[in-house]
Amino acid sequence: MTENARSVPQGSAVALTEAYDTALLDLDGVVYAGPHAIPFAVESLDRARAAGMRLAYVTNNASRPPRVVAEHLTELGVPAAPGDVINSAQAAARLVSEKVPAGARVLVVGGAGLVEALQERGLVPVRSLDEEPAAVVQGYDPSVGWADLAEASYAVGRGLPWVASNTDLSIPTARGIAPGNGTLVAAVAAATGVTPEVAGKPLPPMHRETVLRTGAKRPLVVGDRLDTDIEGAFNGGVDSLLVFTGIATPEEVLAAPLRHRPTYLAQDLRGLLEAQPQVAELGGGRFGCGGWEAGVDGTALTLDGAGGRIDALRALCAAAWTHADASGAAPESAKALAGLPAAD
Repeated sequence: MTENARSVPQGSAVALTEAYDTALLDLDGVVYAGPHAIPFAVESLDRARAAGMRLAYVTNNASRPPRVVAEHLTELGVPAAPGDVINSAQAAARLVSEKVPAGARVLVVGGAGLVEALQERGLVPVRSLDEEPAAVVQGYDPSVGWADLAEASYAVGRGLPWVASNTDLSIPTARGIAPGNGTLVAAVAAATGVTPEVAGKPLPPMHRETVLRTGAKRPLVVGDRLDTDIEGAFNGGVDSLLVFTGIATPEEVLAAPLRHRPTYLAQDLRGLLEAQPQVAELGGGRFGCGGWEAGVDGTALTLDGAGGRIDALRALCAAAWTHADASGAAPESAKALAGLPAAD
């Protein structure tokens, strides 16, 4: 494992499949978007598995049980068993089980993923405050509506413990970016004035759940979000690979604070199969990678040279993060980003 806090993206002399024993892969925006596989995901994961890397799928999406997610992955051409999938519903259910007596009733605002996770911990899911639950658990599901949020608000307003599977504000779908569980949690919080305890990425309960279920020794977190996947890796003290097939944009990663900076960058999951080029410090605040040179002129990033898109981003990240650490402000990036080549 390399140093977790960084001002320069790290290099790896060997493919990441060789450097790490387990890939902890986010799903939405990394492996699939809605019903469809992300380009290059299926063949890249097949090659990673053949190279000896264990693949585990770690998602904040609590709507579906692990067995359903595993079936979906297998249909896409990514063979998976239920035990390969860890979701925030499992982490939330464990948190709830530590707050209520064994066999307690729990009000569920969410889908089958939460229901099965509670049952796995010996708790009884219910849908109404009239059934006298001892706690409330809330997770994303497309079926959640006003009546569900109102029921949660009534229960939280009476002082019941409230656990949210995650607070992601958005979720990538096949049609675009849609509201995530964080927007639904915000509705209950606004109605009650109460803040829930959160289980999912980037917080420790999800990392604890992942370690307990996978037993990974040298894990690599692979994700598309800075505020969940990459921050979760930072909080857990493990390395991370950011891919640009979901939420994160080059502009966001250049302006990332320390806890949102990934160890490695790749366009997509093909990055698992590759060594990672070292970014060279050229002096005078300039950095080079793969034919590119990046620096800061005044308050603006500069980019010169030619080569691959991700190599340019690696050099730009090194220049931007180093400048931000020294000055306390992220440099302006629009002009430099205009010079980025298109993705493969």
